[in-house]
Amino acid sequence: MKISRRRFGSSVAGIVPLLAGRELRGQESSDPQLEHVASGYHFTEGPVWSREGYLLFSDVPDNKIIKLEAGQKPAVFRDNTNGANGNTFDSQGRLYSCESRTRRVVRIDKKGETQVLAERWEGKRLNAPNDIVVRKDGHIYFTDPAFGNQADTRELDFYGVYHITPKGQLNLIAKPAGRPNGIALSANGHLLYVANSDEHNVRAYDVDRNGEVSNQRVAISGIDGVPDGIRLDDKGNLYVAAKGIAIYDPHGKLTLTHPIAETPANCAFGDHDFQTLYITARTSVYRLRLNVKGAVQY
Repeated sequence: MKISRRRFGSSVAGIVPLLAGRELRGQESSDPQLEHVASGYHFTEGPVWSREGYLLFSDVPDNKIIKLEAGQKPAVFRDNTNGANGNTFDSQGRLYSCESRTRRVVRIDKKGETQVLAERWEGKRLNAPNDIVVRKDGHIYFTDPAFGNQADTRELDFYGVYHITPKGQLNLIAKPAGRPNGIALSANGHLLYVANSDEHNVRAYDVDRNGEVSNQRVAISGIDGVPDGIRLDDKGNLYVAAKGIAIYDPHGKLTLTHPIAETPANCAFGDHDFQTLYITARTSVYRLRLNVKGAVQY
């Protein structure tokens, strides 16, 4: 594959792919910079890297979370996931999942015990939590759109972006007209980004030390394709899974697009140095080695 490039300056230094330092061995694609890691799944989503040295991702229709670890065959990490979609870890190594079928957000500790963090707003069931991020101090943010048959059975008459405080209080922070999807925090935890699949944009919010959100604005507009999962690196560049992986500088300017053989749904930084971008794309998982670190909250 050819990589589409636009001119960019020093403000986006660090996004040029490198070939060195591969962690999980896999079959290379026709683009030597993009590596095919795993395949044979129904719909891959929710990639997240564990500091214990492995990647997790959801196979949503198959109701599983899969574990990929160097030198090991892919293994089922969690079965009967209730349609788990987006996943993340916190600083204590606990796994958070958005369960689309039960319409709830759960946290699973290292003993495997599950705690429900959110499932209703003002007495009505959530639409279908989609993606989630946790700040280092325990503030949680997640999106709640409705796709497919979820839209036919929802109880709420709006799409939402929510905040759960460290004390467990659920707050509604946005009711966008279009469906919110991917969600991510900046490296310092003071900027929250939310992709909107219907509006083809990414909105930004300021986040204060108490986790409160303000100053909603459009950070990126006119995205080619349907924006889904998003991530940031520690330079403030934004990676959007849409028509390929589109990379935007901190000012919202498109600087680079990486074509993917299958339409990507989400992405996450991983490996020991967090300089590899893992990409979930329909039936497969890919990865792209970079010379910039991801913005990691845990």
